[in-house]
Amino acid sequence: MTSGPRAWLRPLVALVAGSLFFLPIYVVLVNVFKNGSEIVANPLALPTPPTLDNIESVLTRPDHLFWYGLTNSVEVTVISMVVTTVVSAMLGHYLARSSGVVAKVVMVTLLCGLMVPPAVILTPITDVLRSLGLMSSVPGLVLAYLGYYVPFGVLVFAGFTKTIPRELEEAAEIDGAGPYRAFWQVVFPLMRPASASVLIFLGVWIWNDFLNPLLILGPSTGTTVTVGIYRAIGEHQADYGTVFALMFLATLPILVFYVAFQKHFVKGLTGGATKG
Repeated sequence: MTSGPRAWLRPLVALVAGSLFFLPIYVVLVNVFKNGSEIVANPLALPTPPTLDNIESVLTRPDHLFWYGLTNSVEVTVISMVVTTVVSAMLGHYLARSSGVVAKVVMVTLLCGLMVPPAVILTPITDVLRSLGLMSSVPGLVLAYLGYYVPFGVLVFAGFTKTIPRELEEAAEIDGAGPYRAFWQVVFPLMRPASASVLIFLGVWIWNDFLNPLLILGPSTGTTVTVGIYRAIGEHQADYGTVFALMFLATLPILVFYVAFQKHFVKGLTGGATKG
């Protein structure tokens, strides 16, 4: 335990850092329950009295902006998470169990893909999707996310696979199970912590993504919750109460999702840290 004249330094740094992270959350929470004039006058003040008009306005908009965005976000996020997790688990397990040169080259190539910012390859991706006729479609957006995030999923699953005894798969093969059956019935159920970690990261990244849905789906053909917030801000004016209410409602689903899976989060990320 730290003692001496600098014992107060670490709590002070933690308090300052925590305050910096909490400030944006505080601004959103207090402004959700204030009308537009109060927000402009003093965005940091507490709502006196609080009102639910902003939330009611968002939920009852004639254009159903929030509900369309919520439906599209859930569809895109769930499909992208499931497809990416399944592909990453299979590929990560194969690469972790392979010792050949080809497997090592594939693994290095995937790790190099983690170093490329998604915005850098956005133009080539849109060109490919346009040539395949997948622009302005959910399958096109899912395919883009698959290319973005499979390297991360492979990295997590490959590391976690090394903690699973190979003898379990050999025993399944002796009992007559083929490679696919051994993976799905023996290995994959043991990957729950890694799957939870990958799902949490993918869920947060995809749900909060703004640029890819805006460009690939287009603001007129497909609105996600993040694009919906953008559309709620006009060129010459903005209903700040509606914007804060949209941000608040858009955060709730992914927050509930994180709470549901967070107990497996750290275990999945550190599962491959002691072996390999």
